[in-house]
Amino acid sequence: MLSDSPTLIRNGTPGLDDARALLSRVWGHADFRGLQGAVVTEILAGRDTLAVLPTGGGKSVCYQIPAILRPGLGLVVSPLIALMTDQVEALKQQGVAAARLDSGVSMDDRSAIWRAARAGELDLLYVSPEGLAAGAMMDRLAELPLSLIAIDEAHCVSQWGHDFRPDYRNLGLLAERFPGVPRIAVTATADA
Repeated sequence: MLSDSPTLIRNGTPGLDDARALLSRVWGHADFRGLQGAVVTEILAGRDTLAVLPTGGGKSVCYQIPAILRPGLGLVVSPLIALMTDQVEALKQQGVAAARLDSGVSMDDRSAIWRAARAGELDLLYVSPEGLAAGAMMDRLAELPLSLIAIDEAHCVSQWGHDFRPDYRNLGLLAERFPGVPRIAVTATADA
């Protein structure tokens, strides 16, 4: 959980004011830019969302903030280990409890991450589509309360992306396995 976090949520349901307070406290920004606030509002309300924002438009904040504010673990599916690593390290430096499960994580660290997730000590968990499809990952996730499911770089789901990353085809299973969990797909690239 976010370290040293004051109680932000009033009346049990996080709202945009709570999100702005967290944005200010963790990221140092007074308010959202462009469509970020509208996207965050949709996810906080539990609605599935597709967000196509410009490169550098703060897409990650659109799912990171709701993942922290909503109860449970935010699951982020991301196609690049380097991107996951950078985001997790940046979040940790900001005091956010985040982790990644990928081929570069040792077995001991994997065990520690799953223990932290089961104990409710993680806000965000980053996985690749291949990691999500491997082994018992979905079964383990099904044992946890999820706050949201974010598909980062969602253009990989498009008509050409699944040829590059076949496991993106399986992301529809997330809706079946976790029907009450809001999903957000974010990208800077989209076609009709």
